Amino acid sequence: MFRSSQCVPVLVLVLCHTQHTYSGKVLLWPGEHSHWLNMKNIVAALSAKGHEMTVLTHSATPTITADQSTSCSFEIVPVPYTAQDMTDMMDEIFHYWMYELPNESFIQVSLKIKEIIQRTTEMNKDILFHTFGAMVWDSFFTEMRGKPTSVCEAMGKADIWLIRTYWDFEYPRPFLPNFKFVGGLHCKPAKPLPEDMEEFVQSSGEDGIVVFSLGSMIKNLTRERRDVIASALGQISQKVLWRYSGEKPDTLPPNIRLLDWIPQNDLLGHPKTKAFITHGGTNGMYEAIYHGVPMVGIPLFGDQPDNMHHMKTKGAAVILDLNQFQGQDLVLAVNAVINDPSYKESTMRLSRIHHDQPMSALDQAVFWIEFVMRNKGAKHLRVQAHNLSWYQYHCLDVLAALLATVVLIAVIFFKACCFCLRKCCTRSKTKSKKE
Repeated sequence: MFRSSQCVPVLVLVLCHTQHTYSGKVLLWPGEHSHWLNMKNIVAALSAKGHEMTVLTHSATPTITADQSTSCSFEIVPVPYTAQDMTDMMDEIFHYWMYELPNESFIQVSLKIKEIIQRTTEMNKDILFHTFGAMVWDSFFTEMRGKPTSVCEAMGKADIWLIRTYWDFEYPRPFLPNFKFVGGLHCKPAKPLPEDMEEFVQSSGEDGIVVFSLGSMIKNLTRERRDVIASALGQISQKVLWRYSGEKPDTLPPNIRLLDWIPQNDLLGHPKTKAFITHGGTNGMYEAIYHGVPMVGIPLFGDQPDNMHHMKTKGAAVILDLNQFQGQDLVLAVNAVINDPSYKESTMRLSRIHHDQPMSALDQAVFWIEFVMRNKGAKHLRVQAHNLSWYQYHCLDVLAALLATVVLIAVIFFKACCFCLRKCCTRSKTKSKKE
């Protein structure tokens, strides 16, 4: 089934274009965290080709700041809360999702989510409304388009969908012609590491290194979990670069280096990298595929369990449950993906598939965005299902017509039978009277 979380989280509206150069004005509405990190590559590529880029966001965004790029302008919507308010609420939701939700029933989960939303009621309602609601953005789309336009209407009329996966990840199944796969559009050849980090990597010798990151959204783990992880990683022969900005483990083995930030793509492309311990986010997963690094997955929430299940079925990963695994389980998983050649072979096979394309994923994304510009849309790729009413889409009109036909035939048959019976009875009575 198609997962909306795999779409590039951006709304691209072509506002105008020139006749000869196809440069135009592009409005982007990106997501937060890794979604924005992914999206910046498209912003830079389109800007380099002369397009005028405008990024639409709100004043409490925790990751999108106007000084990050000089190649585009930012339209910032003021909201009555701060980035810290938003971060605190999201941290609470993630903590519940990671540690408590797996052990609770559907009713308990529903009540807990309602409780989180209602706590400090006004602030949370504002956050949910401004972050996830559509009406607050409608005036901006109306102003930019020059006619009344809503977010839902604009997204419903999308001509092209850029999907953040590719057939190295997906299972074979049919898709509509306006679905374009651009998985790994942010991946690049590895660059040299900072001097101190390169020195640490080289000190690993023949054993190599393991890269460990649970993404940009999770900054802390419970004391029990971080101690178990640190103890387990201290038992492997590889050096470990662990991106982690939370409270440190009680005991940190000498082969582990904790860092607030790591050049993940460059580390995964380093020849001494043997394995990648990941939460299964799309960006990190594709960097591992790009560089051919086998994975140990510790999925946390969202699409991450499904992502890692894909990698496991393709022979490129081992999966562990964050709340269930013991230290020895992590040791065995890391040693398995490093020492069992089948994991490396499977990952390299996916990497070859990923690289064997007529153009890079980023170039494809830029091409299809400019394709929409040049042709003022791509209506010829949209199925007519978008224009059907709800009863037409579900074939209820066809069902009603078939049902009416069956009823009509049944009524005609019944009437015909009744007519024949009356005729027969009338003849019998007439014959009896004559006799």
